[in-house]
Amino acid sequence: MNRSVEFVPTSQLFWAIVDNAPGEQVTLAWLLGNLRRRSFGMIMLVLGLIAMIPGICILAGFVLGVLGAQMIMARETPLLPRFLARHPLSTRRIAKLLGSILPVMEALETFIRPRWHTPFVATKRLVGLIVVLLAVTVFMPIPFSNIIPGGLTMLVAFAYLEQDGIMLCIALMASVGSLAITGAEGWAAVAGAGFLLRN
Repeated sequence: MNRSVEFVPTSQLFWAIVDNAPGEQVTLAWLLGNLRRRSFGMIMLVLGLIAMIPGICILAGFVLGVLGAQMIMARETPLLPRFLARHPLSTRRIAKLLGSILPVMEALETFIRPRWHTPFVATKRLVGLIVVLLAVTVFMPIPFSNIIPGGLTMLVAFAYLEQDGIMLCIALMASVGSLAITGAEGWAAVAGAGFLLRN
């Protein structure tokens, strides 16, 4: 992930964007436009959290799959439905939300930081592929199958946001391990069902 200017931590970037909001309301398209390269990472972070919540994890998994596919195509920013992109958001509410989550991000930024930079487009495509595969596991009928993919998606997203190549590699390897275990569980379930049907 090459940098043409000095890297700004994600928490600082968010505060700067909100402080420079054009009015009492902004749109999601405006926010993503200001985040630019980091727009995918931020949406991944939020969706990873939602994917860990029972009931709505399926919707989060579907959106993560679409988001990952767009990353594989190396889009600069996410393509959103027009009604969603233009939906007005309260600047005050956004600031309140940031006030509750940014202290956690600032704490994480003390050890997740820019290092071991990787090619931006290639990294985006690889992250997109892993996100698609993690999203698929959310749909598997295995108890708590949404918890681990959601948590790993958040870890991948934050490492991607902070351009931390070392942490990103760790997160991606953990994701591959999780996918292998989930795949083995799925294969065992199908083989077990087949055995019962034959007998």
